[in-house]
Amino acid sequence: MSVSRQELLIFTVARLLEDCRSVAVGASSPIPGAGALLARHWLAAKTPSRRLFLTILGSSRLNAMTSGGVELFDMAAQGRIDAFFLGGGQIDGHGSLNLVGTGHYPATDVRWPGSFGSAYLYHLVPKVILFREEHSRRVLVPKVDFISAAGPRDDGVYRPGGPIGLLTNLCWFAFDRSRHRFRLETIHPGHSLEDVRDNTGFDFDVAATITETPLPDAATLATIRGPIARQIADAYPRFVKQVFPDAA
Repeated sequence: MSVSRQELLIFTVARLLEDCRSVAVGASSPIPGAGALLARHWLAAKTPSRRLFLTILGSSRLNAMTSGGVELFDMAAQGRIDAFFLGGGQIDGHGSLNLVGTGHYPATDVRWPGSFGSAYLYHLVPKVILFREEHSRRVLVPKVDFISAAGPRDDGVYRPGGPIGLLTNLCWFAFDRSRHRFRLETIHPGHSLEDVRDNTGFDFDVAATITETPLPDAATLATIRGPIARQIADAYPRFVKQVFPDAA
């Protein structure tokens, strides 16, 4: 059974969301969105009386909000979002994110879209999953050039939220909030610890036992390629056309 990189990541995201009641997914996030849909599918099959409340920005069917980001921020402040996804052009070993650009601000060498509400959501949502498909030293750096959203620190600031880990195309890092460091937990099939070390610019801890990231079984794979792909096509038709052409 052949499993694509995207299908493995969707399955991994869904497993990370199994205990959630409310999940929000921002723009340009087809894999997190599909993973959240799969988690909702599992919950409906397991406990029909319960429902995972899912918000995908940019979707016409999976977005009950009427005022976009403003309402999303209100939901986070009210404790109505259990999980959210953040990424960045740079992510460092202490969990800080850079969405502004590289070089010395404000004269950045490369300019990215901007921080938007990342710092706000990073502090308030209890389960922030950092997601970046590219696992390279230019992305995973020792220290970000600009802090859009700061990683957890012992500064006395009220912070109920924060990262639980980082998912990339090579592995899954859990985040140890007591040590303010990432810990390698699983490595995706076809890759090794050496691959992760060679492509990571920051230092990280290694779990006592590193396992291979689980793959979806045949039934789950069929669900991803069928109903999940068709549902996420509402917000990301180009992604589905490229990855799941049979469902497009």
